[in-house]
Amino acid sequence: MDKNRNSKLLNWISGNFGFTLISILIGLIVGAVVLSIAGFNPIEAYGVMFKGVFSKPKYIAYAIIYATPLIITGLSVAFAFRTGLFNIGAEGQYIIGALVAALTGYFLKFPPVIHAILVIFAAALAAGLWGGIAGFLKARFGVHEVIATIMLNWIALYLNNYVVMLEGFKRPQTEASYEVHQTASIGLFENWKVSDAGREWLSNYPFLADMMRAPVNLGFIIAIILALLVWFILNKTTLGYELRAVGLNKDAAEYGGIGVKKSITISMIIAGALAGTAGAIQVLGVTKSVAVLAAMEGYGFNGIAVSLIGSNTPFGSVLGGLLFGILQYGGPKIQSALDAPSEVINIVIGTIVFFIAIPKFIKLVLSFRRKKRGEQHAS
Repeated sequence: MDKNRNSKLLNWISGNFGFTLISILIGLIVGAVVLSIAGFNPIEAYGVMFKGVFSKPKYIAYAIIYATPLIITGLSVAFAFRTGLFNIGAEGQYIIGALVAALTGYFLKFPPVIHAILVIFAAALAAGLWGGIAGFLKARFGVHEVIATIMLNWIALYLNNYVVMLEGFKRPQTEASYEVHQTASIGLFENWKVSDAGREWLSNYPFLADMMRAPVNLGFIIAIILALLVWFILNKTTLGYELRAVGLNKDAAEYGGIGVKKSITISMIIAGALAGTAGAIQVLGVTKSVAVLAAMEGYGFNGIAVSLIGSNTPFGSVLGGLLFGILQYGGPKIQSALDAPSEVINIVIGTIVFFIAIPKFIKLVLSFRRKKRGEQHAS
């Protein structure tokens, strides 16, 4: 009986979920050591972080809003990985999606709902084509997608900065674009909640009233729908079967009659479209505009960590994105409460993410090595 129980416990620990929980625990312990060395009480610091996220409905809403674009860029990276590709370019695809969303949200005029749908579709299309460039270069000329997407990331950043500063799109006296029209917004009850009727109604529901102080929008619901869609495409469609077959072994897939080059390009188009949707949602739901970027914002790069935390699965990416959102929103609260330097907070957050992601990364490297050996034996 004890043997069975121990065996089940070992299986659970060696499983993905148990592995992730243990990694989180180790990350928190090492983060606590860093805080102690810096002269701060780790229990007090983690308490501040926990309260900073879960003590008010508004804080929970903000953490989810922080997490939403990370979930979707995580889906982008996970989708590419499941088809045998490393999408380092989610950052650039996110920038392109956000830029196109700001352009179409400002220059086009359509009724509500239709306008928002068209903007998201245009952003996904543009970012999909942007990602497809890397896919095409790999499929046609053998250019590794990591190299191609890194270059595309920088091109996207400077293209964004050039377009934002164009006359007619740039807001006067700023380095940002004009805001999108209200018809393109995906914010929930934005006008109603500040109206007299809205305030009166919300006064009867303190929980909702506090939550609505954050820029609550449809982004998280769209992220969940996209996670379901990615799972469905990968597991229940012929396209998903072909893409996964190419990811597992492209020689065997080609022998089976699957168009490898076409699959690589399609995979990068879909991954790019996902990352671009993340950029569109951030613009339509939160920022309403785009600005000149001094550096990469990190949504795409953090999506790599989110995907690794989530074992490169759609639903794992949702949980990984939520965890990342909580750390990103709750972490800086330590700075204001304990007067801790922002560098220490970033080290703690980075340490936690490192210990969560590194075992998955080692597994990822090992799986690639096994796959490579398999291909060598096959040849």
